[in-house]
Amino acid sequence: MGGGSKWSKAKMALGLKLNTCLYVPRTIEDTPVVASPPPQPSARRFSDAVSLSPTPPRNSDYGRVQMPTTPTPSSSGLLLPKHSSKSSKKTCAICLASMKPGHGHAIFTAECSHTFHFHCITSNVKHGKQSCPVCRVKWKEIPFQSPTTNKSQGVRINNVSLPQNDAWTAVQRLLPPPRVDINRHITSLFNTMEPGVFDDDELISDQPTVTDKTSTSNDLTVGHSAGFIEVKTYPEVSAVPKSVSHSNFTVLIHLKAPVTYGLQHSGICEGGLPLQSQTCRAPVDLVTLLDVSGSMAGTKLALLKRAMGFVIQNLGPSDRLSVIAFSSTARRLFPLCKMTDNGRLEALQAVNSLSANGGTNIAEGLRKAAKVMTERKWRNPVSSIILFSDGQDTYTVSRPNGGNTCTANPSLLPVSMHLNEDSSLNIPVHAFGFGADHDAVSMHSISETSGGTFSFIEAENVIQDAFAQCIGGLLSVVVQELHVEVECINPMLQISSIRSGSYMSNLASDKRKGVIEVGDLYAEEERDFLVAIDIPVDGSNDEMSLLKIRCIYKDPISKVLLTLNAANDVKIQRPILTGPLAISMEVDKQRNRLQSAEAIAEARVAAEHGDFAAAVSVLENCRRKLSETVSARAGDRLCVLLDAELREMQERMTNLRVYETSGRAYVLSGLSSHSWQRATSRGDSTHSMSQAYLTPSMVDMVNQSQTMLFGSPYPRSPMRPTRSFPARPQPR
Repeated sequence: MGGGSKWSKAKMALGLKLNTCLYVPRTIEDTPVVASPPPQPSARRFSDAVSLSPTPPRNSDYGRVQMPTTPTPSSSGLLLPKHSSKSSKKTCAICLASMKPGHGHAIFTAECSHTFHFHCITSNVKHGKQSCPVCRVKWKEIPFQSPTTNKSQGVRINNVSLPQNDAWTAVQRLLPPPRVDINRHITSLFNTMEPGVFDDDELISDQPTVTDKTSTSNDLTVGHSAGFIEVKTYPEVSAVPKSVSHSNFTVLIHLKAPVTYGLQHSGICEGGLPLQSQTCRAPVDLVTLLDVSGSMAGTKLALLKRAMGFVIQNLGPSDRLSVIAFSSTARRLFPLCKMTDNGRLEALQAVNSLSANGGTNIAEGLRKAAKVMTERKWRNPVSSIILFSDGQDTYTVSRPNGGNTCTANPSLLPVSMHLNEDSSLNIPVHAFGFGADHDAVSMHSISETSGGTFSFIEAENVIQDAFAQCIGGLLSVVVQELHVEVECINPMLQISSIRSGSYMSNLASDKRKGVIEVGDLYAEEERDFLVAIDIPVDGSNDEMSLLKIRCIYKDPISKVLLTLNAANDVKIQRPILTGPLAISMEVDKQRNRLQSAEAIAEARVAAEHGDFAAAVSVLENCRRKLSETVSARAGDRLCVLLDAELREMQERMTNLRVYETSGRAYVLSGLSSHSWQRATSRGDSTHSMSQAYLTPSMVDMVNQSQTMLFGSPYPRSPMRPTRSFPARPQPR
């Protein structure tokens, strides 16, 4: 028989559905993947998929990337590990399981000398791979498995029966590969048929059935239980004379999320260990929206794949992930799938299949992400979207107001994803703008409108760190749908304002009650809100009760609604006369933070109008006022970071070139961080004000990421949170 006939038999043989160690996503399994020109056999390297393959899970996590210690350059720009022939013959590079003869698995040694389980490599070939997964050398002969294979009969090749447990190989000579136009890859990948409705998400199992229960607790002492929100209040001074009125008297409300959940329940425990030995957390539905336009080619795409590999490895078996890639159009690579061992392998292979080409259609990608989240049959307690792009939307964006870059086209984000009472989703989009050419204004608008954060990734080597910081928070949500109720106690009092940043707040018509919609909190995450009240003259009492605080929120696992009252009402003394009073350090710090954020916003407006001298002057004046405050003179670390941030922004607003290259994105990321009081990545993400909002889980995840990176141009010190409560004792 001729070569063509043999190839036909091989294709028929490869049609067999096998129980394999590795599989690829249904939406792309028949799609040709165009790889870079293969290196010579001597220049061995891992493919991106193999370099991101999972390791067995540990007790404390769901599995981490095992990184070797000797890096070697690769054609993709990554420093990837060398793979010794000794270790490769002990472990299958596809499933990472041991390869020992006589253990029930046939072993195949390829012509390039790399060795694999036979059923693993035949599955790889079945999905169109005709090169070595380790060194990417194109094979002249491919392994295949006969359709007549079964456990009792073994394998038949050319009418010869072979026992399945023996080490055997069956190969088929390949015809010369057809010429493939590299520009066809994107078209082939993104035009594969998708279902009309994205209701094919993987079933969520073992979810709690407790719903619509309410636990109202007035007896719990908030702040003395590790499982409940901690609430503290600080009046700006401890006393106001009876004969004096005080307008806009400030009270600080400080919230801190618990380390653990408030109720005992069956949750998702890390490492599969019993509940009492592990920290339970709420599982996540995550959609990652990845820019694969032509500008992402080369090192940027390789590093994005590496960062996605880190994300995939740190998702647990109850977390679900869907990946959407977008260029000129958008394509869902696979539906929401649980990140079990098989799910991770599928996700890794899908991400590794990506190549860069085409334009940038962010709006289409967001519509696809909204479709995934809206039409899913099942829902994990936590849902989020990560958007990564290095360019501007070339299909939708048109600058309003004569090209004024202070505003962005709102049509990029579907209305269903806007954070408001009418929204059907309320799912935050955490946007990551990379490099000097991305549209920081639109990315910031997308995140702000949806309730997410905007991060500016200035250098390639911190892409993974930025993703790590984000998922470190998403994987630690302990409070959901939190709203804080503030009510005046004394009938003569009224609330004049609530300063809550981007969090929605409302005052009742009589101005005696107010509500702040806070939403989700990560473990040990902190929030600070300043409430201003008008205190009248009152000569009748020596003490005045001002406010009472109540928190209502949902436990993300049990869905139980908790109502917690602050342990103590806010009170001040009303003496006849007072001497000099110490201003609360905590109130002063938060005033400084808000005033700095307002100055940054004002300077940005001046910079967008080309008045960089005015922008720098606004920031300089803010720094001067900051230095004269009580907390700054006391050397408070938050104030030190605020001053450093303002100085950095001054340098990035010196002229048009610097501002457009990095200043605008840096400023917008800072505003995002302050408005939500949540950490964002900026610059090198190590020595910035964003540290003030870091949580321990974010710090741990970033430190883990930094220990896995090779080729960093400079050593990076470990990150750590900045803020700490309770407050220092006040002078008397």
